[in-house]
Amino acid sequence: MCCSSFLKIMMFIFNGAIFLAGAAILGVGVWVRVDSSSVLDLLDQDADEDSNGLEQLYTVSYVLIAIGAVLLIIGFLGCCGAVRESKCMLMTFFSIVLIIFLIEVAGAVVLFVFKDLAGELLQDVRQKIRDNIEKRYGDEEDDSLTTGWNSTMERLQCCGINNYTDFIRSPFYLQEGVFPTQCCNGTNSEDSCSLQGAQESDVVGCFDKLVQLIKDNAVIIAGVALGIAALEIAAMVVSMVLYCRIGNKA
Repeated sequence: MCCSSFLKIMMFIFNGAIFLAGAAILGVGVWVRVDSSSVLDLLDQDADEDSNGLEQLYTVSYVLIAIGAVLLIIGFLGCCGAVRESKCMLMTFFSIVLIIFLIEVAGAVVLFVFKDLAGELLQDVRQKIRDNIEKRYGDEEDDSLTTGWNSTMERLQCCGINNYTDFIRSPFYLQEGVFPTQCCNGTNSEDSCSLQGAQESDVVGCFDKLVQLIKDNAVIIAGVALGIAALEIAAMVVSMVLYCRIGNKA
């Protein structure tokens, strides 16, 4: 009896946290979708001039709403199933968590088995990003990409997706004749970043910098992934134990 009460309390606390997290994510998603203009104001972008930014915000909002809704359902089923001792709710909770767990495992297996294909897809994405830089970086009529890349390069201390050559055909270089200052990374004494300065600085591209960051934090990422998997397994075990205890009582 004491063990059963402890399991109920653990289920309630664990799923209560999931429910609150889902409610918060869902709230943010709804806010982004309903009041996109305020979000763009916070990002210092003009909604009338940045239709692409609005589309991206809408996509993000739908993803947040979907994630929040799923977490709400899981949290609700787990809490109510434990408190009310509902076999139906506990079994539904177990099934949803099991499906999520299997999807994660399948995704990991696919990435491991088809890592060469994944690498090719990443290279395609890399090329598309470079093409986007060449077309839009420095475009005065749509500065959303310019602002985003400046912020990214400043934070990661990188230059372009590959290196400074990504900007040679961009509107920015064609108009100004210089590269973004991040491509010189403070090694150039002048305010602007010339071709010679960019070549001497040889700042690494953001793609390689991101890959290196992932490699440097691989242990942490693996630990977090294993922790999430352990929590999912624990949640399934506890829910099934409660389910069986309720069945024995009946």
